[in-house]
Amino acid sequence: MSEYLKIEELIALPRLSNPSISNDGTRVAYVKRQVDWDSNVYQWHVWVYENGNNYPLTHGKNESYQPKWAPSDSVHSKTLAYLARPSERDRKRQIFIKPDGDVTGFQVSYATEDITAFQWAPSGSGFFFVSREVEAKPIKKRREIYGDVEYVNREYRNSTLFYLDLQKGLDKTLQASKLPKDLREGNENKENNGNKEEKDELSVQFTCLKNLHIHDFDVASSGKKVALLATPSPNLAEQDKIEIYILDIESKEVNKLDVPLIGVKRNILFSPDSTCVCFTYLRTGKWFDDKYIAVYNLDNNQITKLTPDVTGINECVYPLRWTTKGILIWWQYKTSSNLGLLKLDGKVTPLVSDNKSYIQIAAISLDGENFAYIKGDSKECYELYYNDVRVTNKSSVLENNAFAQKEVIQWFSLDGTKVEGILCKPVDFDSSKKYPLLVRVHGGPKSTSLPVALDENTYPIESFVEKGFLVLLPNYRGSNGYGEKFRSLNYQDLGTGDYADVISGVDYLIGLGFVDGDKTGVMGWSQGGYISAFCATYSKRFKAASVGAGISNWVTYYVSTDIHPFTHYYLGDTPWNDMKVYDKASPMTYIKNSCTPTLIQHGDADKRVPVSNAYELYRGLCDVGVETELVIFKNMGHGVNKPGIARALMKQNLIWFCHYILGESIEGFYLD
Repeated sequence: MSEYLKIEELIALPRLSNPSISNDGTRVAYVKRQVDWDSNVYQWHVWVYENGNNYPLTHGKNESYQPKWAPSDSVHSKTLAYLARPSERDRKRQIFIKPDGDVTGFQVSYATEDITAFQWAPSGSGFFFVSREVEAKPIKKRREIYGDVEYVNREYRNSTLFYLDLQKGLDKTLQASKLPKDLREGNENKENNGNKEEKDELSVQFTCLKNLHIHDFDVASSGKKVALLATPSPNLAEQDKIEIYILDIESKEVNKLDVPLIGVKRNILFSPDSTCVCFTYLRTGKWFDDKYIAVYNLDNNQITKLTPDVTGINECVYPLRWTTKGILIWWQYKTSSNLGLLKLDGKVTPLVSDNKSYIQIAAISLDGENFAYIKGDSKECYELYYNDVRVTNKSSVLENNAFAQKEVIQWFSLDGTKVEGILCKPVDFDSSKKYPLLVRVHGGPKSTSLPVALDENTYPIESFVEKGFLVLLPNYRGSNGYGEKFRSLNYQDLGTGDYADVISGVDYLIGLGFVDGDKTGVMGWSQGGYISAFCATYSKRFKAASVGAGISNWVTYYVSTDIHPFTHYYLGDTPWNDMKVYDKASPMTYIKNSCTPTLIQHGDADKRVPVSNAYELYRGLCDVGVETELVIFKNMGHGVNKPGIARALMKQNLIWFCHYILGESIEGFYLD
C-alpha cells in the first residue's frame, strides 16, 4: 500500500490565493505560498497561468502579494501590479508593476508605511492605496526622552487613503536606477536612518480625519468617487461602529451615508455605472445573525435589501465584484460553497455546478465572461480553476500516496440538536475493527471543518490516520454553514454546549461499533483549544488532550485580549455583572476534576488569546497532579508563522497522543 504524506510533506504543500484575471482573458495571476526550510519561512509569490503553463512572476526572499491587472481601456492594460517588499533592509510593502514583456517588475510607490491594500485608478494612470498614518513628531520626541510609553486606546494611527500618480513613481524609479549602486544604497540609508523625517512626496493623502480608520474601499469606474468602510479607530472593540463613507476625489470631501441598518457593514462594491454601492450587513447586529446584501442608490438615497433566491445563501454570503451581468457572490451551505451572479431582482445564476466542493476565493472579469476560483473537495487539494477548468496540479501528490478519506456524518447532540462533522478514515478502513479516536475541534467558533483532502495546517491528521486513528472533525454549535439558529445555540452556553456536541459525536461513533471508547483524545487551536481544555477539565472521558492557543479562564481572557467584545457576543455581559456565566464556561472552574494528560502549546506574542491563559491552565494542572507539558513558541502570535513551528506542533501532537493512547514511547517529544 502507498504511504501517507509525512509531516514535512504536508507543510510543504503549496497554498494558493488571490486570483486575478487579465482583461483579455488570456491570463490568471495568483499567489502561491511555498516553504523555504533553509530560512524557516513561508514565502508568497505571484504566479501566472497562461496558455496551459504556470510560471512565477517573482522569486527569492522579496515576497509578493495581491496581483491586480490594469483597467482594459488604459495604456497599461497588459500591466500587472502587485505588492512586494523592496529589499531585505526595506520590508515595507510597496506597489510594483510588471509591464507585458518585461522580465521583472519594478517599484513605483515609496510610501513611508506598509501598503496594506490598493486598486488601480479606472484610468490606469495611478493607484489608490491604504497605509497607516506616519507617527506624529511629538510621540517620536517623547520616545527619545522617556522610552516607549503607550496610552492605551488614546494613541493610535489610522489607516488612511492615498493616491499615487503612476508617472511620478516611474520617474523616481528611473532616476534612482541611473545612480551608481553605492549612491543608491547611500541614499536609501540616508532616508531611513531615523535622523531624517520620512516623507512620501509622491502620494496624495485623501483621508486624514482622526476618526476615520479605513477597513475596505472601492473606486467608482467613473474615477470620481471612492466608497469607504471605516471605524473611528483601529481599536477592535469598535468594529461594530463601522460606517459607509463616500469620498469625492475632486473636492476631497468625505461624507457618511445615512444607512439605517443596525448590523456591521462589510464588502463594499461600486456598481459598473458608479450610481450604487452594495454591501453586506447583519440583520440586527448580533454576531450570530444571517448576513444580507443591500444596495444603496447614491442618486436618490434609496436602500434596496436583496434576498437571493437560493437556499441558505443569506447565512454566509460575500459580494466579490459587481459586473455588467450582476454581482458575483460567494456563499456557504453546510460544508460546501458556490459562486453565482446576483441580479437586483434576487435571481441568482450559479457559476459552478458541483455542490459538494468548497470554493475558497474567486475573481471575475468586469463583463462577467471569465471567472477563476480556488476549489477543493474530498478527493482533491485546493486547486486553481479557470472557467471551470483546473489549471494547477497540486493534487498529483494524491496519485502516488495514500490520504485520509473524509466523510460527512451526522448525529444528535445531548439536547437533540442535529450536528454534522467530518470523519477521517484510512483507505483500508474496516468497520469490523475497533479504532482509537481523536477529535480535532476547529476554531472560530464561526468556522467550519470541511471534507477537503490534505486541508490541515496545525495537526497531523494524515499521520494520525496512518498510525491507526480515526479523526472526527465536529462542526459544533456556533459553526458557520448551518443557519442562524444553530450559530446562536452557544450563546451563554459555551463549554457545556460545545462539550455536548463533541461527546455525543464520540458516543455516536462508539455506538456504531468501530471505535474503542477507552482510546479517545481531543485537540484544537484557538476556540478549538478552549473546547479541548474544557473537555479535559470538565470530563474524564478522554485519555489525552492538546490545547493550542486556547482560553482557560474567561475572566483572564476578557481583561487581556485585543477583542474583549468577543466575550459579550457569547457570554452576554461583563464578568463584573454576571460572574456565574463566566465561571460556568471556564475550564479553570473544573480544574480539580482534571485527570487528562494535557499538552499546552502557545505563542508568547499572542494578543488574541494572551499567553497568560496557557500559564494558568498549566499551573492548575500541575497543582492537581495531572501530567502536562507547556510549550511556548517565542515571537509567535495567535497563528503559526514559521514552517519549523508547524513541524514542531505536529510532531509533538503525534508523539503525545501515540504515547498516551497507543502506549508508544515519548521519545522525540522534546525535539532533541
